[in-house]
Amino acid sequence: MTDVAIAGVGITRFGKFLDRGLRSLSEEAVAAALTDANATPSDVDRVYFGNAAAGVVTGQEMIRSEASLRHTGLAGVPMFNVENACASGSSALHLAWLSVLAGQSDCALVVGAERLSHEDKRVSFDAFARGVDLEEPRPAAVGQGGGSIFMDIYAAKTRAWMRGAGVTREDFGRVVVKSRRAASLNPIAQFREETTIEAVLASRMVADPLTLFMCSGIGDGAAAVVVCSARKARELGATPAWIRASCVVTAIPQDGAAPCAVRAVEAAYRQAGLGPRDLHVVELHDASAPAEMIHYENLRLCEPGGAAELLRSGATDLGGRVSVNPSGGLLSRGHPIGATGVAQVVECVQQLRGRAGARQRPNARVAMAENNGGQIGTDAAVAVVTLMTV
Repeated sequence: MTDVAIAGVGITRFGKFLDRGLRSLSEEAVAAALTDANATPSDVDRVYFGNAAAGVVTGQEMIRSEASLRHTGLAGVPMFNVENACASGSSALHLAWLSVLAGQSDCALVVGAERLSHEDKRVSFDAFARGVDLEEPRPAAVGQGGGSIFMDIYAAKTRAWMRGAGVTREDFGRVVVKSRRAASLNPIAQFREETTIEAVLASRMVADPLTLFMCSGIGDGAAAVVVCSARKARELGATPAWIRASCVVTAIPQDGAAPCAVRAVEAAYRQAGLGPRDLHVVELHDASAPAEMIHYENLRLCEPGGAAELLRSGATDLGGRVSVNPSGGLLSRGHPIGATGVAQVVECVQQLRGRAGARQRPNARVAMAENNGGQIGTDAAVAVVTLMTV
């Protein structure tokens, strides 16, 4: 199998930037990634551009990459627009990996970008509301909470999971405390102020048992990575991380089907010849605080029923056995949905290079990014898992 490298990464600050658009955010991330790879636009064979909600929030449809990147020096390069809900960015990365793996590209650029904030928050919430099957009957509780419909969906999943998981609301508070502590050390994170379990539990109830601090927020940002062959990485003199597996699965809407995240991670473990005990860093899809703990089980970081014990042990904290969401994750780094999957990979690469500063997991050699998107029935519509090593 051809070795595929991530030769460069770039990322903007995440936050609410009503004065910036997709073009401004994308240009910043692309320039940073190319510089990091010692590359120029002339090195890029193809561009894969992940964005989920521009059509709803800004009105830009159909040519999002061409419009966003027209002044970057990449005009004329083949560009592919990738929309796959919150997994848009990681899906774009998967396609770039396939392109290099197949020998179609020597150097592909992946961009994930989102301008999700809007003067009218209802517009942002409406973007999320379109990430479900609109012809599927909506459960009665969905749409009754105080945020996006996805928080109602996550809350329903959480209530069902809690019945046999041995977890408490205080555990969800612990996740947020861990997340905010990590984000306080991440200069690009949206929410950098540390908090306490008491403050998390006292924040406004959004959808029982999820309080405001347990929910990822609305934000903007962009991230980019340069994906290339081993030969091209050597030519550039880059400091590569290596993609050992990239797996995409979609929902199977029938009783008894394993969740997307489970099927994606099992496929990735097989593809890479690795297992959960090999992992040092994991960036996972914590769109809500309980989701992090549920994914401990989905990704086999612990046995079923072991999520609370794993969290309380400190093994998933900064510097722990498997540092989970050292960037701050979606909860605190932020969740500009089209950018999220690429941002996860940026953090993994920084960790593998030993360049994560105070967030660094010592001697990190193997990292995973797990990214979900949308909703079909009771499962995510899509899940993408990427495994990387140095």
